[in-house]
Amino acid sequence: MKMKKLFSIKLKGLFLISLSLIIVSTIFVGVVKAASTASVTATVTVQNISVTVTDGTVAYGTLATSVSADTNPADTQTATNNGNITENFNILGQNSANWTLGAAAGANTYVHKFCTATCTTPPTNYTALTTSYQTLATSVAASGTQTFDLEISTPTSSTNYTAQSVDITVQAVAP
Repeated sequence: MKMKKLFSIKLKGLFLISLSLIIVSTIFVGVVKAASTASVTATVTVQNISVTVTDGTVAYGTLATSVSADTNPADTQTATNNGNITENFNILGQNSANWTLGAAAGANTYVHKFCTATCTTPPTNYTALTTSYQTLATSVAASGTQTFDLEISTPTSSTNYTAQSVDITVQAVAP
């Protein structure tokens, strides 16, 4: 009987040791599962919106009142898309220190216009600039260009006879 009891104790002991080993191995090893992976190659480019204007300088010189002068053909300007996407170009004029930009010349009011095609003398296809952006060109591809000419009409009379800065601004935007 002692032998049976001893055998039963040993058997229970072996069972408990085996059970303990199974539990410990499950905890530390974990359950083995089949797995598969795949990769996705992803790239991104940050859009760059950029424009330059060459030659970027217009010198109309000294003009009398109530006269017009234009840049065609001697000083045509070129706007270039230096960005990496297709861009739209906008253009605007400005008031000078002593003159107001207007649709028609008047006392201390000058007119500044732009043209992108058939800019003949006398100018016939010119659009009056305003102090708000207007469309100069649309869908200009990267590295693409848009040429344009400018025309100024001096005031009918002026209270100031010093040089006036009548700059224009060209803006590039994403379409």
